[in-house]
Amino acid sequence: MVSKEKEPSCCESQDQGMSCCKVESIIGVDDRGQILLPKDVRDKAGIKPGDKLAVVTWESPEKACCISLIKAEYLTGTVKGILSPMMKETDTNDSRRSKRRS
Repeated sequence: MVSKEKEPSCCESQDQGMSCCKVESIIGVDDRGQILLPKDVRDKAGIKPGDKLAVVTWESPEKACCISLIKAEYLTGTVKGILSPMMKETDTNDSRRSKRRS
């Protein structure tokens, strides 16, 4: 069986010295709240009809100040990358507690 390596998302590559964010274009929102991602942006991101995108917001106390789109297929890896260090710390703390009880 051939093993297929998963290609990392650009968000997972931040710690490898790659620039992650730049303004690609300015887009508008129509009266129904819809936006159109320019074709060159869709092509660059590999977004095809039917793909799912996660809408991620960074919020200040008053409102959402930034909005980002992440392909849903990369979301798991991105969340795992963020949560993995916390989970390792939790596992280490749990192991220490278990040893103390023994």
